[in-house]
Amino acid sequence: MTTFGLDWSFVGVNLPNALTLSRIFIVPLLVVVLLTPVSENWLGVPSYLLGVSIFVIAALTDYFDGKIARRRKQVSKLGKLLDPIADKLLISAALISLVENHLAPAWAVVIIVGREFAVTGLRSIAATEGVVISASRMGKFKMVAQVVTVGLLILSMSSGGAPHVSNFGKPFPAIQFWTVPELRAAWSHLIGPGRTTWSDWQILLYTAGRALLWVVVISAIFSMYGYFRAFFAGVVRREQPGAKTAATATAAVQYHEQ
Repeated sequence: MTTFGLDWSFVGVNLPNALTLSRIFIVPLLVVVLLTPVSENWLGVPSYLLGVSIFVIAALTDYFDGKIARRRKQVSKLGKLLDPIADKLLISAALISLVENHLAPAWAVVIIVGREFAVTGLRSIAATEGVVISASRMGKFKMVAQVVTVGLLILSMSSGGAPHVSNFGKPFPAIQFWTVPELRAAWSHLIGPGRTTWSDWQILLYTAGRALLWVVVISAIFSMYGYFRAFFAGVVRREQPGAKTAATATAAVQYHEQ
């Protein structure tokens, strides 16, 4: 069995786990493409184009590894361990690279990445207590929002030259975003008689990405609150003196961490 040209059969890894491992190995390549000029200098391909292609491929492996595992009944402990690790590595590496490129504010990335570490830690503690955090729609929504946001921001990267928007790396207006001169010009080209250039599209993509980043931050905080509440109900209260016996029998909490 081969995945991305690699033969995993010698270690007894099935296809879903191979896809997950491939996602982990793609992360360093994505960072190199986003943070160095290797794409333009060696391949003659813009960093944003190669970067978004690599990111989308990695994100698709996240979709297919779980689907294939369930269809083939190949769900394994290794897959359950590696899948969330691979997701967090991919998203964290992409977001940190965007901060370095002045495409995302550091405070938002700290909240998102910090939430991932906090939830993972509490989920591990819950597992040692026999409490399993099962799936809900919020985790899936957050992951999809993250993928779309990162994809839009990568596409807005400037190849060499100056940034397309004068306030790259500075606070982007959350409400009065139309006050950015370049955005007003790009919008007028889009809806007016003027020609819409790729630079105009990148400005519009950047604006959409920054708007969606707020959605990601809010959903991350909301889902973290829900997870903490589920953890408290399933683990902390169960350990308190006088807790009902029925609480100790709880083996699953209906909340999902993605």
